[in-house]
Amino acid sequence: MKVIRRIIVDASDKSSCSSIESALQTARQYEGEPVCIHVRPGVYHEKLVIEQPEIILEGECAEKTVLSYDDYAAKKMPDGTAYGTFRTATVRIAADDFTARNITFLNTAGPGPKAGQALALYVDGDRMVFENCRMIGGQDTLFTAPIPPKAVQRGGFKGADEFRPERTGRHYYHRCLISGDVDFIFGSATAYFEDCEIRSNNLGREINGYVTAASTPAGQAFGYVFNQCRFTSDCKEGSVYLGRPWRDYAKVAILRSELGAHIKREGWHDWDRPDTHETVTYVEYDNTGAGADVSNREPWSRQLTEAELPGYSRQAVLGDWLLTRLSEQGRESL
Repeated sequence: MKVIRRIIVDASDKSSCSSIESALQTARQYEGEPVCIHVRPGVYHEKLVIEQPEIILEGECAEKTVLSYDDYAAKKMPDGTAYGTFRTATVRIAADDFTARNITFLNTAGPGPKAGQALALYVDGDRMVFENCRMIGGQDTLFTAPIPPKAVQRGGFKGADEFRPERTGRHYYHRCLISGDVDFIFGSATAYFEDCEIRSNNLGREINGYVTAASTPAGQAFGYVFNQCRFTSDCKEGSVYLGRPWRDYAKVAILRSELGAHIKREGWHDWDRPDTHETVTYVEYDNTGAGADVSNREPWSRQLTEAELPGYSRQAVLGDWLLTRLSEQGRESL
């Protein structure tokens, strides 16, 4: 088991760091070693960028340990230009081997129709773990990097890491709450969501949004896999799509999950690009609930067979690194 350095964040304790940013500055002296930043309960109004590998960000209770900011895409920069989507994240992680536990990542800018894109969390790295966390926002709550190779609109990726070498990370989300409205889980990473609640906000509209907007690169084996999750909402019945393709080869699998009545019977949307019917991979297996009726699903989505199911296990999708991470942190299981 690795030795893990420990830093405490407590605004009321003068012997501790008063902010998460100051803890990240302190952690730099231990670069190359695992560092646990333990955050005491409170609301931390900070906009953070984490670029050091092997950081563990740990709260005591997600509901009481909140990282909050309120940037949004239409907000103006000092020169009058708009922030754009990728400058809005409350927390941007740009390093490998990051772990978060018992933390809320919050963007308070408001619902998509009001604020536009407003990220709570931007995750750019490999071997990332989020356990008992909450990601709460409106449009584009959780971005799983990298960004696609080319923007649809010129200048569409301003503020992103558009000049970093592109590589696809592997993420694991366990017992997390992720809430939003339009495309609120989006990006190109391989991400495995297990025992999570996926909550769609009620916009009071005929179409209340889209859960996923995957941009899985061509040739990548997996995009998003949801296993034993709960898709919840107080939206009107049949007003939320499971996903639409941000790019042509989007991949989403929803397995053994409970789908609420807010899920549209068609399930999926093609973003008005019928050519993607030949390239996307939208699959389901043994889901339950009022939104799991597949009799009217789009014909270009499909149901997995039992024989295919082992290929979507956590280990098949992510590899062996998660077990190694647990061992290094002195834990036998999640």
